[in-house]
Amino acid sequence: MSQELFSATTAGAIALSNRIVMAPLTRNRADDETGEVLDRHAEYYAQRAGAGLIITEGSQISPEGKGYIQTPGIHTAAQAAAWRKVTDAVHAKGGKIVIQLWHVGRITHDSLLPEGTKAVSSTDAAAEAQTFTHEGFVPTAKPQALSAEDIQRVIGDFVQAAKYARDAGFDGVELHAANGYLLEQFLKDGVNTRTDAYGGSPENRARIVFEILDALQTVWEAGRIGLRLSPFATFNDVSDSDPVGHYAPVIQKLNSYGLAYLHMVEGETGGARAGDFDTLRKMYTGTYMANNGYDRDTALARTASGEADLVAFGRPFIANPDLVDRLAANAPLNEGDPDTFYGGGDEGYTDYPVMQQAAE
Repeated sequence: MSQELFSATTAGAIALSNRIVMAPLTRNRADDETGEVLDRHAEYYAQRAGAGLIITEGSQISPEGKGYIQTPGIHTAAQAAAWRKVTDAVHAKGGKIVIQLWHVGRITHDSLLPEGTKAVSSTDAAAEAQTFTHEGFVPTAKPQALSAEDIQRVIGDFVQAAKYARDAGFDGVELHAANGYLLEQFLKDGVNTRTDAYGGSPENRARIVFEILDALQTVWEAGRIGLRLSPFATFNDVSDSDPVGHYAPVIQKLNSYGLAYLHMVEGETGGARAGDFDTLRKMYTGTYMANNGYDRDTALARTASGEADLVAFGRPFIANPDLVDRLAANAPLNEGDPDTFYGGGDEGYTDYPVMQQAAE
């Protein structure tokens, strides 16, 4: 089988040494008070700099956007300075890294938000979902529906976060419009029942996404902006009555944007590869990043056929800091320890062995 997976390419304006991407992975190890990443984050990401591209864990764009304990932010100068240690470490190893800009919307809890701050969404209906707090898993908050004025404020928060990302030395940004978080709460008609300019038609429901993409281009060139979508996923209590029909105009409009890439979750997030994602993929003319349940053989096949330009791997990167080398050598993979996926310290984070260590 041909080896395009391991060949150099570009994602917009970002030159990549291979087509293997480290997917965003929430690990809940940031300082919970300040939202700053720590020295261990720099080691963790630098260990994985063999990826053609690293996408960081989701990083909230504002205090309002936080949905889980110990997740990092990108809305203060101190957070940007902390992230600079990460980008410097990755770049020193020859890697490329973008930060995922995240607003959870209604997938949060009052205890995670500053006093007086309410959860927000496209709707005022609470999700039938839970989030993780210092008290364990709890039902998510009842949100307030964002007004048109508030939507403009949120767009401004994305722009400010993008500026901090630039200050932090990232190679670009990824806009998170998947996984049941704020932007997908607008995109999907099972959640968005608005009757204003941000509800109704697929084009209206996608309006906020394109307004943010337009605004981000005041900070970053389009070729350094990625977008993540999950049309068929139902994670965090979202649904859509016609994913192909409703996302088709979104994909077609994206073709004119010249983004770094479109990052598509093919099916259920971390679950079944369900839904007609191939139809949507064929509509997209830019760099396409495939994600969900890939292994070496499927990644090789999809890149060889041109069906995917890039392939994102998630959990395999947790336990295999040298995943690219292992895939290239067709070597066995370490198994990850689920007990250390979320929260904790260095154990299960920076202590997984690379191939030479594993053989000793």
